[in-house]
Amino acid sequence: MSTKHARASNSGFTQWASRGVWLALILAACSLLDSIKHRWYVFTPEGLHELAQAAIAAAPAPNDTAFMASYIVSNLTATYPSTTIALNSDTSEWVLNNAGGAMGAMYVIHASVTEYLIVFGTPLGTEGHTGLHTADDYFNILVGEQWAFAPPNLEMERYGPGSVHHLPRGHVKQYKMHEGCFALEYARGWIPLMLPFGFADMLSSTLDYVSLYHTVKISAREMTRNILIGKI
Repeated sequence: MSTKHARASNSGFTQWASRGVWLALILAACSLLDSIKHRWYVFTPEGLHELAQAAIAAAPAPNDTAFMASYIVSNLTATYPSTTIALNSDTSEWVLNNAGGAMGAMYVIHASVTEYLIVFGTPLGTEGHTGLHTADDYFNILVGEQWAFAPPNLEMERYGPGSVHHLPRGHVKQYKMHEGCFALEYARGWIPLMLPFGFADMLSSTLDYVSLYHTVKISAREMTRNILIGKI
C-alpha cells in the first residue's frame, strides 16, 4: 500500500509540475508577444486625431456625422493600400451596441487582432462604464460632448468636438455621452480580449441576439480579412 501511495503521490507531483511548466511557457509567450505588438500597428493616435479634426472642419454642418464618417473612410482608403490593411468602406453598416451599461450604434471601420477603429455614438445620449481593457482607447469626439470621471479625482472631465479622450489600458472610468454625441474610437492592444465586454450586456441583459449576431459577423469578417493579408 505504501508503494502504491508513493507512486500515486509522485504521479500527482509530476502532473502539477508539468502544468506549472506549461503555464510558465504560456506566460512567457504572452509577455513576449505583448512586448512586440507595436510592430503590427498601422494607425497612430496622432494621425487619427488630426483626421478627426479635418473631418469636423470639412463637414457642411457641425452635427453631420454621416459626412464625417464618409470623409474619414475616404481619407483612410486613399492613404493605406489594401495590401497593408483591410478597411470596411460600407458606411451604412451600423449596428446597435450595448456595453458597460451604455447603448449606442457603431460602424466598424477596421478590426484586427491589435487594432480597431469605429465610429460610435447616439443621438439620444447614454452613460456607462468604460470597461477594464488590455488596450489603450482613444475617443476622438466628432459631434457633441463626452464627460468622464475617475476617483480619487472628483472633478468632471469634459471633451468636446476635436478633442481626444485617452483611456490607458488597465484604467477605468464612468463616462457619459450627451445627446447627439459621436466619436471616432481607436483602440490599440489585444482586441479579442475586449470582445467579452462588448458582448456581455447583450447576452445577460438585453438579449438582443440580432445585434449580437451582426456584431460577431462584422468583427469576425474584418479580422479575417486582415489576417489573410498579414495584418495582425
